[in-house]
Amino acid sequence: MKKGLMLAAAAAFALLLFVNPARAAAENKLVIVSPHWEGIRSEFTRAFKIWREKQGKEKIELTWLDQGGSSDDLKFIKSGFERSPQGIGADLFYGGGIDPYTELANAGLLVPYKLPAKELARLRKDLNGVPLYDSEFRWYGASVSGFGILYNKKLLKMYNIKQPVSWANLASPDLFNLVGSGDPRHSGTVHVMYEVILQSYGWERGWDILLRMGGNVRSFPKSSSQTIKDLSTGEVAEGLTLDSYAFSAIEETGAARLGFTMPAKSTVITPDPIAILKGAKNVAAAQDFIRFVLSPEGQRLWLYKKGISGGPKEFSLNKMSVLPGLYKDFEKKSNVLINPFKEKKGFAYDFEKATARWNLINDLVGALIIDTHEELASACEKSSKNKGNKKLAAALKVPISEDEAMKLATGKWNDEVARNKVINEWLTGARKRYKMQ
Repeated sequence: MKKGLMLAAAAAFALLLFVNPARAAAENKLVIVSPHWEGIRSEFTRAFKIWREKQGKEKIELTWLDQGGSSDDLKFIKSGFERSPQGIGADLFYGGGIDPYTELANAGLLVPYKLPAKELARLRKDLNGVPLYDSEFRWYGASVSGFGILYNKKLLKMYNIKQPVSWANLASPDLFNLVGSGDPRHSGTVHVMYEVILQSYGWERGWDILLRMGGNVRSFPKSSSQTIKDLSTGEVAEGLTLDSYAFSAIEETGAARLGFTMPAKSTVITPDPIAILKGAKNVAAAQDFIRFVLSPEGQRLWLYKKGISGGPKEFSLNKMSVLPGLYKDFEKKSNVLINPFKEKKGFAYDFEKATARWNLINDLVGALIIDTHEELASACEKSSKNKGNKKLAAALKVPISEDEAMKLATGKWNDEVARNKVINEWLTGARKRYKMQ
């Protein structure tokens, strides 16, 4: 009997050893889908491990997954849940702008998590009317970002072009082949900037700017970071960019070469969120990571220069913090040029509209600008040589009204056959118009 009990105990222990390693592996590993660059991944991995160890918790390993940009990461998450509705083997989605999080939250793919009361009290609910965290706690703004135009001062002086003050400046014929922009179909950051232009100027005027600007763009790389490189090396004179990219470029290249502007009343400061994904295997660690990111220790990583006490060690991240309390005398410790909590409200950005038509706007930009870029650029080049060319204005027309676009976006745009038919009509029509002008 005693021998039988001993054998049973040994078998149970062996089963425990067999089962627990996988469980332990899940508990000691955090998988994060994120478009964030190497510097952010490195600094937050290092600092989170230290923060966690100070709390007496077990060591943890962080695995970062990126498909090339926030739009690509969103597609990865959505397609993953289509194949595996209960979970995709990832715990967190981190970074990429508010629109993807709104879409995932509406689809029931984010897990609510309410911060402890004292930690939640440090956050503002909104910034000039823009929510900084979800009312149902499905996502939190980990930082805030603004969008603007980075410009090469020396090139502008060489070509006798004034420094930009508005998005419309990017449509000037003087900037032919001198504008930098990523591909909004792959970069969520670039997509939001295009949407900002459409909403701040209105549908018709917004598309006129986007099309003329598109004709001025040298190329459309998938990553928005390529624009920074092109500006720093003088390949282009002006480019659309995220504020943090601009601050980093100015830090590295120098204010004598590069400048940055956020168009007044035509931009918006929005949260760059973090959220727990449905089916997360390590919910407790995911909650810890959110708490750390939103803590003063985590927020200083965004705001402070590298080497400043409490800040990053190797990389200046140059992003705006969501904690108002960190902005006291921040100029001495930061490359960030803006306190978002002192910025005046611009136009009212409609997040629901932006989310609803995300895919349709990408398809329109693809058909009217990127997939027809050679023809569009040729038309704009002729205009740059003949600034009185009235034919171009007739050629640069968006083929549908905003109301028609919204009906498509919320209607048959999920029908691939119908969608592709409309896109082909846009492509054919655009090529015909550009060649005729």
